[in-house]
Amino acid sequence: MVALLAAVAEHGEVVLSELAVELGASTATIRRDVAVLAEQGLLVRTHGGARRTNHGDELPVKLRDGRNRRAKQAIAQAAVDQLPHGRHAVALTGGTTTTEVLRAMGERHDLTIITNSVSLAIEAAACGQLRVLIAGGILRANSLELVGSLTESTFKQFNVGTAIVGSDGVSLEGGLTTHDHVEAGTNHTMIERAQRVICVADGTKIGRVTLAKLADLTDIDLLITDSTADPAALARIRRSGVEVQVVHVDHQ
Repeated sequence: MVALLAAVAEHGEVVLSELAVELGASTATIRRDVAVLAEQGLLVRTHGGARRTNHGDELPVKLRDGRNRRAKQAIAQAAVDQLPHGRHAVALTGGTTTTEVLRAMGERHDLTIITNSVSLAIEAAACGQLRVLIAGGILRANSLELVGSLTESTFKQFNVGTAIVGSDGVSLEGGLTTHDHVEAGTNHTMIERAQRVICVADGTKIGRVTLAKLADLTDIDLLITDSTADPAALARIRRSGVEVQVVHVDHQ
């Protein structure tokens, strides 16, 4: 179902028969999945097809984990390799790529993790991280992130060594963008408190612009993405002065 939602999000509206070919499934299976997703309010059924809702193309966090997993793992390892040795405060936004960053930290128990993501904080505890600080606020159900003025006030009390930030879109035109303006403002406050900012975004996010800007390209020090990213979009980002690191991912 995740692949189905991703296709609807990308194309806006799809024909079931064409979607069945694209996903390698029967039309009957696609029709059943569309019915289930429509009942959950994640898409809208049309005559012979489906289209995305009017709420944008953001997938609920529980449905995102399997998308581009290998790319995100490679990006995450590259981000962890950038962290200095010894005690260091790392702020993480919510998201599946930043969750892979947390997992890639492995035995780095000398780090202090600061986050506004409920799911990431739980993951940190499961990974055995000893110092995890959660910035409280209003829970945003779709991303399981705490947002708003209370969260921002909490971030302002910390001095962050490195902020590792996920994004739904990274482009010269839009900067770093996400789907929700309140979440964007909260994550921007995190960025302001950091000495160094690393954006982690798989290739599907490069050149894309979504609703709300969370940062300008000039706010980040390093963008780490994968080899599926649009080379022309990356060239434009590099010309803006941002350092770009591309990790190779074999999708065969």
